[in-house]
Amino acid sequence: MKSSLPSQGIRRRDENPAKDDMRDAFSIDVDRILHSLAYTSYIDKTQVFYLVGHQGISHRVIHVQLLSRIARTIGRKQGLNDDLIEAIAIGHDIGHPPFGHDGENYLDELCTAAGIGGFRHNVQAIQALERIEKQGRGLNLSLQVLDGILCHNGETTEQEISPDVGACFEDFDAKVRSALCGGNPMPMTMEGCLVRVCDTVSYIGRDIEDAISLGIIKRQDIPADITSVLGDTNGKIVYSLVEDLIENSNSEKIAYSSGVFEALKALKAFNYERIYLNARVKAESSKISTMYELIFDHLVGDIE
Repeated sequence: MKSSLPSQGIRRRDENPAKDDMRDAFSIDVDRILHSLAYTSYIDKTQVFYLVGHQGISHRVIHVQLLSRIARTIGRKQGLNDDLIEAIAIGHDIGHPPFGHDGENYLDELCTAAGIGGFRHNVQAIQALERIEKQGRGLNLSLQVLDGILCHNGETTEQEISPDVGACFEDFDAKVRSALCGGNPMPMTMEGCLVRVCDTVSYIGRDIEDAISLGIIKRQDIPADITSVLGDTNGKIVYSLVEDLIENSNSEKIAYSSGVFEALKALKAFNYERIYLNARVKAESSKISTMYELIFDHLVGDIE
């Protein structure tokens, strides 16, 4: 595969790095994200389940680390840039509000009703990293990192994905505008493509384990035609998907085999029906919606 070279890293503002800095451009970006206020805010944000009183439930800070680990494992086999993968992975969900995708949906509705445009967590991540951090100066991250974060959207499941090569911030800014209007832009690097695909790998089995811990589903509920291909535990599912991606990806694309891809789609459909849209999972949603509305109105009032 064609790895992204640190020397190709492009920043909006020119910098004069210290001559004795042993880090390359993407390694510097990893450190900047890790030490950002936005990264710190991951700690208290849950993934899917909220207000459940269970300390073992996955939080977003665990999700991004799992994603980073999984994607780097595949990336090393494919000869991709390890630091670029890590930077994209640990930064990809920085724009997520509290209470998972429910929180994002409520905030999107409020923003739309207020006439200020919709809310997209991937676009908000770019806002945080470029316009909020460092008292408005931003972190001045590499274009390749920002692009991977913007284009990480793993809600759509694709059998194969190839880079949509871009070369400048003008292209990136056009992608941001597209994403804000509901577009689904593709990453410009193979590393970004890999993180996008592995986003699903990192959460789909983990969400099942959380749901089993909470008594929402039982392991034997997972259809046999899925478990026969992917397995019935998070560990087996991750291993099956990672192995398949390594075997079927090449220098032009990140790809699944047809059989594993069909099993993954079926597993995702199972998760949506039995977990994500489950009435027990949504039991506290009215409280969350009310909290968002109250906070939103208060903050808008402060601006006015």
